[in-house]
This record gives sequence, C-alpha cells and structure tokens, in this order.
Amino acid sequence: SVTVRRRFRRHFSLAGVQRNVTDHRVLLLGPPGAGKGTQGDRLADRYDLDVITTGDALRNNKQMDISDLGLEYDTPGEYMDAGALVPDAVVNEIVVAALADADGFVLDGYPRNLDQAEYLSDQTALDHVVLLDVPESVLVERLTGRRVCDDCGATYHVDFDPPAEDGVCDDCGGEIVQREDDTEETVRDRLQVYADETEPVVEHYRETGALTAVSGEGSPDEVFDRLVELIDG
Repeated sequence: SVTVRRRFRRHFSLAGVQRNVTDHRVLLLGPPGAGKGTQGDRLADRYDLDVITTGDALRNNKQMDISDLGLEYDTPGEYMDAGALVPDAVVNEIVVAALADADGFVLDGYPRNLDQAEYLSDQTALDHVVLLDVPESVLVERLTGRRVCDDCGATYHVDFDPPAEDGVCDDCGGEIVQREDDTEETVRDRLQVYADETEPVVEHYRETGALTAVSGEGSPDEVFDRLVELIDG
C-alpha cells in the first residue's frame, strides 16, 4: 500500500508528468473473487510497481486533515469509525495523492463509480485497463471455499489450497473457519452489489476502447502469464 506523505500533492495532475516508459500504470477491474489482489501483487513484484487499493490508502491516511472540504467530518478516520460511507471527494483526494507518489502502479478497488472514473481520467493517463473476466459460478466456488485461521488470519481454500490437516492452520495450529461474508448467500449479495455499482465503470472503459478483458479462469500462474503477455506486448 502507499501512504500519502505530502498532502499538497492533492492538486497535482499526473497526466503531463515525464516518466520512464517501463513505469506501467495498470488499472485492474473485476468482481470479488476474480483475483485482483493476487495478480496485482504479482504484477507489482515483476515490474516494481506500487499497489494502490482504496482500503489501504484510507487506512494509512485516517488522520489526514480534510477540513477544507467542508464535509461532515474532518478526517477520513472519523467516517470509518462511524461506519459511514467515505465521500467520493475524500476517496478521490487520497487515491490521487497516492498515485502522485508512485512512479508506476497497479490500482485495485478504484474507481467504483462513473464519477470516480471521470475524476481519475482528469488526473492520470492509464497504460492498461484490465478486466479479469470470470464466470459467476466460478466466483461463487472460489469465494465460498475460502477459509481463514481464527487465530493468525492465514487464508486457505477447501479445493485449491487446503491445510495439511483438515480444520487446522498450518502456520499456528489455530482453528480454520468460514467467515460470515464467505457464505453463499452473502457472496451472491456481494456480486450483485458489484454488478449494480461497478459494472457501469467497466462499460465506461469498454465504450472508450480502453478496456482489455483477460480471462481470470485457471491457475494464478496461467492468469499471470496472460497479464504479462498483455503488458509486455
């Protein structure tokens, strides 16, 4: 994740910045379970990029002074502590400042709506807008099969990455459980929210000709090879 170190960079437009052509600027789109986190980390390692996620950027900048925006709260943390939705103006500010601190990046979890997509286009030029395309049935299988150690947080999958001993964490010996938000009902609700809120962003990039769909089916290695072929191509 990237911490915003200099708030004055908030108004800095990245679109005209000279940079090394190898400093890729990649936007990963896709529903929950598509593998954005896994592939984003691997792309970052291969190309020496920063991974920028909305969640990390917000958590790392909970105390940022946003009083000049004239909103209900004066820091992002106050919204988070209240369980309130962080306004687009705050998310935009934090994410774009993080982008300004990165030579190259993989962006995951932003933009989530058309207003954010339009704001992003005013701030930076993207080299690749990639949709990890995975059928819903596969997404449900992936997400409902996920298990987590109740003690240390290590993650497993009942089919793809099971522990050596059923129900027991390989790392600490703790109990492995299914999280409440990984049940099938909750998973399908999450996928519907994605379809309602973020699919319009996918269509926006598709209509502009910027979007490239890459199959997210198969092993992580197979998906990664497809992404590398796209970026190196």
